[in-house]
Amino acid sequence: MSQHQIAKRHVISLVGLGLPLSALAAGSPAPEGFIEGASATLQTRNYYFSRDFSDIVGSNRQSKQEEWAQGFILNFKSGYTPGVVGFGLDLSGILGIKLDSSPDRVNTGLLPTHGDGRAADEYSRLGATFKARLSNTELRVGELQPNLPVLTFSDIRLLPPSYQGVAVSSSEIAGLTLQAGHLSSTHLRNEAGDEKMMAMLGHVPQRQASSDAFNYLGGDYAFNAKRTSLSLWYGQLEDIYQQGFVGFKHSQPLGNWVLGANLGYYSAREDGDKLLGRIDNQAFFSLLSAKHGGHTFYVGYQAMYGDSPFPRVFANVSPLGNEVPTYEFAYTDERSWQARYDYDFAALGLPGLTTTLRYITGDNVDTGAGFEGKDRERDLDIGYVVQEGTLKGLGVRVRNVAARSNYRSDIDENRLIFSYTWKLL
Repeated sequence: MSQHQIAKRHVISLVGLGLPLSALAAGSPAPEGFIEGASATLQTRNYYFSRDFSDIVGSNRQSKQEEWAQGFILNFKSGYTPGVVGFGLDLSGILGIKLDSSPDRVNTGLLPTHGDGRAADEYSRLGATFKARLSNTELRVGELQPNLPVLTFSDIRLLPPSYQGVAVSSSEIAGLTLQAGHLSSTHLRNEAGDEKMMAMLGHVPQRQASSDAFNYLGGDYAFNAKRTSLSLWYGQLEDIYQQGFVGFKHSQPLGNWVLGANLGYYSAREDGDKLLGRIDNQAFFSLLSAKHGGHTFYVGYQAMYGDSPFPRVFANVSPLGNEVPTYEFAYTDERSWQARYDYDFAALGLPGLTTTLRYITGDNVDTGAGFEGKDRERDLDIGYVVQEGTLKGLGVRVRNVAARSNYRSDIDENRLIFSYTWKLL
């Protein structure tokens, strides 16, 4: 069967997931609000990813990662049944299809890799989330995609990751949002099944240990006409590490400028059975911005303290100010600076076209090998969303990266992503 036939067959099956719900709505009276408040979308992603490694450091001698894949993301979100407590159901379906790969170019994060070293031709997953709402408090059970300072939603490849568990979110007090959750497993971005959760320390996956649960509790308080917010969070990857976070954000208009500040501090240590041994990390970051018209200028400083790299759940990025999807600048004792420039071409009458140019440099890394580690990275991102006509809504993004280090592998990276979303309901 050709790749085109595979794609057609699975897209039909994913879209068909919504048919019983539509038939239910048409054939029998549904509770008011459950269908009326529902929405459904189908997003497509065509994703090319390439990383060339030089001056390879580590046991993996693969010199290149390069794959091309097609992804489909179907989401159905119901409304709530009437009554003091409203009930609802969200459904999701994802499908990834290999367009190009080779055993010597796998592990891009787009596709699963089999034991024989070859990428899977396709992979898919269906998920369901049951939800209940009382006033401004919501309980969700099932497939979850939390986006928190201690567990960031890292949708940076072909298909999004998810977790399985229970989560509560409450906004009963104006400006204050409180959240808590217990997650028992994860679906990685390039896998179909559920896995136990592992940790990363800096840029190194810790595959020798896994955890049965991730627990979190925290909140964000926005005030000053939502221009200022404070955050306080706690996360625990059971028997591996626990981490606290304090954050501050502020946006201040000043004439024709808008000034911004994003500050954060993390503190982490080992937890429970200490499956990875002692963990000792404190991380501070600051990212300051100034916006004028289509121009936005950033400068950032980030510092790691303690005897360990920054911990996070594999394979997530984090909200650290100087972390990007290629290098993290979060290894033991690292200090890093960032300069960034964004431009929105809507200011020149070209809405939909945006660019980002960023340079980060880090040093003072404790490599454990008797020398100071240093690294640097230059990123260029160009994005465009078609504004009108037949292709309205089609998004194109190009990313080019050059990353260099004296203690880890150098990387030259390119990404080309096409995306489009159909509103089905």
